[in-house]
Amino acid sequence: MKNYLEFFMNSLYRVWGEPGRQDDFLSHFYQVFTSKTPLIADYFSDTDMSRQKDMLAQSLHEIVEFSTTRVASERLQHVAIRHSRKERGIAPELYEEWLESLIQTVREFDLEFTDEVELSWRVVLSPGITYMKFRYDHF
Repeated sequence: MKNYLEFFMNSLYRVWGEPGRQDDFLSHFYQVFTSKTPLIADYFSDTDMSRQKDMLAQSLHEIVEFSTTRVASERLQHVAIRHSRKERGIAPELYEEWLESLIQTVREFDLEFTDEVELSWRVVLSPGITYMKFRYDHF
């Protein structure tokens, strides 16, 4: 039996476990993500990207925790509120672009990338993405 959380964590360590690697990974992710559509690029046009990368790293941690505990932390709830229709209006369909950009970046950075590694990222992140999408209209 495959442990997708373990596959995910091992891959995560490979793509940003070494000093400086996390920043390279997140910088590349945002290059990929913002090139998807002008709408996404507009969301980040006046953003402090250093701060944004820190927030993404923390948010990934919160999403992984949610995947394992099924409990939305205060931080994850706050992120969901900020992305909801009431505040920033990050449309639910953009989470698919976000995930595909993340997978593309993992594919480029993880030298041991396989279909199982890709599936592990999807399995682990899906509950948190579902939470964020649902919360768009439900606060």
